Amino acid sequence: KQWYQRRVPITAGDEVDAREIFDLIRTVKDPEHPHSLEELNVVQEHLITCNDTENYIDIKFTPTIPHCSMATLIGLSLRVKLLHSVSNRFKVDVRVTPGSHQSEEAINKQLGDKERVAAALENPQLLNMVNQCIWSTG
Repeated sequence: KQWYQRRVPITAGDEVDAREIFDLIRTVKDPEHPHSLEELNVVQEHLITCNDTENYIDIKFTPTIPHCSMATLIGLSLRVKLLHSVSNRFKVDVRVTPGSHQSEEAINKQLGDKERVAAALENPQLLNMVNQCIWSTG
């Protein structure tokens, strides 16, 4: 099903809301399953908060199981997708939904640390996995 159309990135002057951000991330693929994060209910519109005035986007995602070994990769994929899709005027936080993962605190710490994210993206294998998650259409 090809209902998703890649959109022009959100630029500095554009207003943004949760639905628009959800539309950007809904097709990100799960690294272990041939399904999108939307199809697996990992990302949901009601778990996205946008404050256009304060230039802030907060995304919470819910791993399919409390011990999901791919949760950090999923969060990293969401962050990279938004880095490619929204203006850098936005501060973007990507976090595990509270109570949904046994390593929630550690994952959130990794995803919130710009240096750790940058270092992770310097790893060619990890970057390849992220790119497969965010750009795969089938």
